Amino acid sequence: MRAAIAALACLGLGCPAVASADDLTVFAASSLKNVFPRIAPARYSFAGSDQLAFQLREGAPADVFAAASPRYPQELNRRGLVARPVTFATNRLILVLPRRNPAGIKSVRDLRRPGVKLVIGQPGVPIGDYTRKILKNLGLSSVLSNVVSQEPDARSIVGKVVLGQADAGFVYATDARPVAKHVQVIELPARAQPVVRYEIAVVSSSKRLEGARAFVRRILGPAGRARLAAAGFGLP
Repeated sequence: MRAAIAALACLGLGCPAVASADDLTVFAASSLKNVFPRIAPARYSFAGSDQLAFQLREGAPADVFAAASPRYPQELNRRGLVARPVTFATNRLILVLPRRNPAGIKSVRDLRRPGVKLVIGQPGVPIGDYTRKILKNLGLSSVLSNVVSQEPDARSIVGKVVLGQADAGFVYATDARPVAKHVQVIELPARAQPVVRYEIAVVSSSKRLEGARAFVRRILGPAGRARLAAAGFGLP
């Protein structure tokens, strides 16, 4: 009843409109593309976390920033561009191969063979930085000589492998699920895994602060956690 009276009053007084979730602009890491829209509606912009951070530094309008690494949210927080970031998910790296596996790769150490076509993320992109860390931890940094392409995000790496344009690629475990029929997966040792932590923050310049905060609460809440777990993400 009160809501109805308030609505009628606003018709006459011109009260400001309340933004719905659909009005929010959410910048999110490409590896979240298959799960975030299932948690909450919004206008999403999915890309590499480094690209999105660059856009925010340049003044691009957005309400929420969700990255595949703490590096960029924390940097933007120090600049006053986003509120204090919160960890909402974790992940791990795997090696994906085309389903037919023409290179006959059976372990990550086979990537050392001459002629193997490896695709990885660019330096500065979280998946690219994580890949270099895991190769260093495994003592396999030399396989970088077999890299034929460095991609701007994890989804681009998956695409190259599925299309047979590469013999192998390092991606997040969650990236392989949507293309499970088209790839083989090689698990990587837990001892070598870098800590892959996703962080989310409200953009300080947002004109929809309450809506942005509500979006973050939904990601952190039971519904968001259930969707993230179902998609294969770890939960902090």
